[in-house]
Amino acid sequence: MSDLLYEKDGPIATLTLNRPERLNAISGPMLAALSERLIEANGDRDVRVVIITGAGRGFCAGLDLQDATSGAGIGGGGGMPVTLDLRTAPPTVLHSLDKPVIAALNGGAAGYGMDLALGCDIRIAAKRAKLAAAFTKRGVLPESGGTWLLPRLVGWAKAAEIIFTGRTLDADQCLELGLVNKVVADETLLDEARALANEIAANAPLAVQGAKRMMRMALAEQFDDHVHHVYLQLLPLFQSSDFREGMKSFLEKREPKFQGR
Repeated sequence: MSDLLYEKDGPIATLTLNRPERLNAISGPMLAALSERLIEANGDRDVRVVIITGAGRGFCAGLDLQDATSGAGIGGGGGMPVTLDLRTAPPTVLHSLDKPVIAALNGGAAGYGMDLALGCDIRIAAKRAKLAAAFTKRGVLPESGGTWLLPRLVGWAKAAEIIFTGRTLDADQCLELGLVNKVVADETLLDEARALANEIAANAPLAVQGAKRMMRMALAEQFDDHVHHVYLQLLPLFQSSDFREGMKSFLEKREPKFQGR
């Protein structure tokens, strides 16, 4: 069995971290495969939403420390690289993805697993799920986007408290802080994630992807610059068949049938 499973069901692509015996700890090959599959999903016209989840009772226990301490795998004693190119690393790929991404948190997400979850657009948590910012307890810092993502999600002071203490948050605490959108029963997690994915996929995909792209750009833009970019993004949408279908279906009082064109 592959350490990363990729499944398409209609407009939804599901990526499943598949090392349940290691709580889906990330190995080097898994990192490469994750980037490849995310890029594949983003370029697939049939895919409108991506779900990331884990097999077994954990979402992702972080980078594989057993491999690292044995001298193999990520951080395994090979010294620091002379150059560092993160353009195809999963956090960078995930951040630049235009397709919406839902994290279905089936269990604990620690270290890298927490950063991976925070990098998704939407997070649905099973009741047993946890987010563990265990970095400082292992002598490292959030290496895969957490220092950028967490302050934007919960504010500087709360992010500082979580990261500096290496705190573990249960699902209800995550919901209270706004780190997850919803907490559901363990056994209904994937059904809930797919229901939300299908709701998103029913909308015009070019508009959804354009909205996500503009939200991402807005994080680094002044308002005046941003509204100009939004206008430029609207121009091709006005020329799309999906825009005409959206207007026509509204006037005809029926559900639209979008083609992504």
